[in-house]
Amino acid sequence: MKLTATPLAIPDVLLLEHEVFEDERGYFMEVYKRDVFRDLGLPDVFVQLNESRSARNVIRGLHFQWEPPMGKLMRVAEGTAFLVAVDIRHDSPTLGRWVAETMSSDDKRQMWAPAGFARGLCALEDNTRVQYLCTGTYNGNAESGILWNDPEIGVNWPVSSPLISAKDRGAQTFREWLKRAESKSFSL
Repeated sequence: MKLTATPLAIPDVLLLEHEVFEDERGYFMEVYKRDVFRDLGLPDVFVQLNESRSARNVIRGLHFQWEPPMGKLMRVAEGTAFLVAVDIRHDSPTLGRWVAETMSSDDKRQMWAPAGFARGLCALEDNTRVQYLCTGTYNGNAESGILWNDPEIGVNWPVSSPLISAKDRGAQTFREWLKRAESKSFSL
């Protein structure tokens, strides 16, 4: 397995590109191989695989979890999506900054964002499927979100009329999260 890991504008967020074998039958690629991930300094143990399917213009996020802290390796299995990671680590020099990549099932790339990042996506095609390999198991008592269009973060979403869940429309602002996290001493 050949794998290239390229840091994005926030160096802890990586764009992964795989060796792909294609012919008239289709393609084959190794999405995950423990020793290769370990050699690149990536997590080599994932405990949960999630998948979402979304209609065009759906925005999901910005979601995160603090107990257990959860890193996510995201890939577009079908369609095209705009994948976002926002740094919410209190001691980080890039606190409040975001990075994004438009990715598709055709380019077969993945995005790694460690724990301490809020993540989101915008589906750019109908029936877009995104898979998330997670380093922690889901804990509904220790998960939250940040408002998708918080002006302090300023994600430049590529749609003008997004479809958003009630939960995501009612998420806290980045500033509210920082105050909450400081008062309860959350560690991300």
